[in-house]
Amino acid sequence: MPPDLILRSELPADGSHVEALYARAFGPGRHARSAYRMRGASLDDKGVAVVAERKGLVIGAIRQTAVLVGGQPAYMLGPLAVAETAAKQGIGRALMHRSLAEARERGASGIVLVGDLPFYGAFGFVSAQGAVWLPWPFEAHRLLVLPFKGELAGP
Repeated sequence: MPPDLILRSELPADGSHVEALYARAFGPGRHARSAYRMRGASLDDKGVAVVAERKGLVIGAIRQTAVLVGGQPAYMLGPLAVAETAAKQGIGRALMHRSLAEARERGASGIVLVGDLPFYGAFGFVSAQGAVWLPWPFEAHRLLVLPFKGELAGP
């Protein structure tokens, strides 16, 4: 991780910068995706929303949304994005570690996300196929889970 990088909780003043980062990373169609729709049904938990800042600029961000999975309090991770100019420096991994630690400290039963197993598997995520599902259409092979306490299963 770059020595001049600051990881900190997202502040209200960061909102437009984070949204601009997500727009560049995921494009205008991102709001139609099931994961975005799920996040829209709840509020991001600012305690587990983290930004990476360098020289006063937000160059990375990760958010988590409080959800229930099988009646258990959990989080839905994402989106996670790092500015293209800051890629391949370990910033995404650092954001993940910080955000996962924050979720554990808040007593979540686990985390779900829609993403790529080759990347998220390094953090302990496994396929949630058949164990967890979303109320909207989603790519079942991309639904992942990281249980903190026993099994995490349900809608």
